[in-house]
Amino acid sequence: MSFSDVFKSSFLENVTSVSILDMVIAMVLAFALGLFIFLIYKKTYAGVMYSSSFGVTLVSLTMITTLVILAVTSNVVLSLGMVGALSIVRFRAAIKEPLDISFLFWSIAAGIVLAAGMIPLAVFGSVIIGVILLLFANRKEHTNPYIVVLQCGDHASESNAIDYIRENTLGCSTKSKTARQGLVELSLEIRLKDDNTDFINEVSELAGVKSAVLVSYNGEYMG
Repeated sequence: MSFSDVFKSSFLENVTSVSILDMVIAMVLAFALGLFIFLIYKKTYAGVMYSSSFGVTLVSLTMITTLVILAVTSNVVLSLGMVGALSIVRFRAAIKEPLDISFLFWSIAAGIVLAAGMIPLAVFGSVIIGVILLLFANRKEHTNPYIVVLQCGDHASESNAIDYIRENTLGCSTKSKTARQGLVELSLEIRLKDDNTDFINEVSELAGVKSAVLVSYNGEYMG
């Protein structure tokens, strides 16, 4: 093999399989779509602690997927090897919000469709998904749920407290109950008639009620 044959190898010929213009257009559009997904995620996030690193991951994931698919579509042999290479990749980060999974798949799907040359589908599809998420992810119920934690001395005080709460709220259901010697602890899910929470002060003053705590939560109870 002569020195010139080295530069005629198939490896160097693959350099021109994807043009520079195609690379630039694909990566710029991938960044724009990834940024759009990140903004939708930031707008619709309803968790306790917002993670900016996850938002950046959505942008980078869109661009990385586009990069990989560009390489795969330009070489059939590479596509077969890529399947084996990607099979060792594992995403081990804990997903705290179920909606985060849809954003991950959205970023991957946008990168795949974009690198496949279906730019209108990638753009308009992402816009439609973003609008749907804005409409439904931020949809709030008319009455926010609350949790009331009661500590009562006996069964009679427990019944009086529950009856009083039901009279002053739209709904009341028992989530958990713990009974000890001389103490009954209840967790009740309630929905307020209005923003007035003064009734909880009156509950704490009922005979036999040792304490009454009102806590706001997102309606997802795990017991």
